[in-house]
Amino acid sequence: MQAVCRKATEADVETLAELIAGYAEKGIMLPRSREALQRQIATFVVAEVGGEVVGCGSLCKLGTELVEIRSLGISEGYKGLGIGSKLVDFLIGEAKEQHIPKVMALTYEVPFFKKNGFTVVDKEIFPEKVWTDCVNCAKQHCCDEIAVLKMLN
Repeated sequence: MQAVCRKATEADVETLAELIAGYAEKGIMLPRSREALQRQIATFVVAEVGGEVVGCGSLCKLGTELVEIRSLGISEGYKGLGIGSKLVDFLIGEAKEQHIPKVMALTYEVPFFKKNGFTVVDKEIFPEKVWTDCVNCAKQHCCDEIAVLKMLN
């Protein structure tokens, strides 16, 4: 089963909305409205297997030196096949093209990110993230996500 990553298009919005909603319902990903997805579609990438979108992720610019990988998810039945790592590699390639040296994520999947070259860091070192998203998050004062960082060469 070969997964292919590509930039997302308007045609992917509905699939992205469903995939992200499944994670958001479990409280492990921030929800994204279809309108927000349409506005932010240029920041998303998808993974396809046999022409079907089975994974997604996005790259959110938090400044000139920092981007965040977010909305990273894989459809049930496709987890554990390396598709998430392919998406992360694709997103890291995007960050390199933009000459952004630091890639971070807030995650519950620390082993996955460690396997992909990230290290655990104190989330307070990312004031850009705190003021961009955390200020609106229901878990703002009791956040249990772990911050990870990868420095790019």
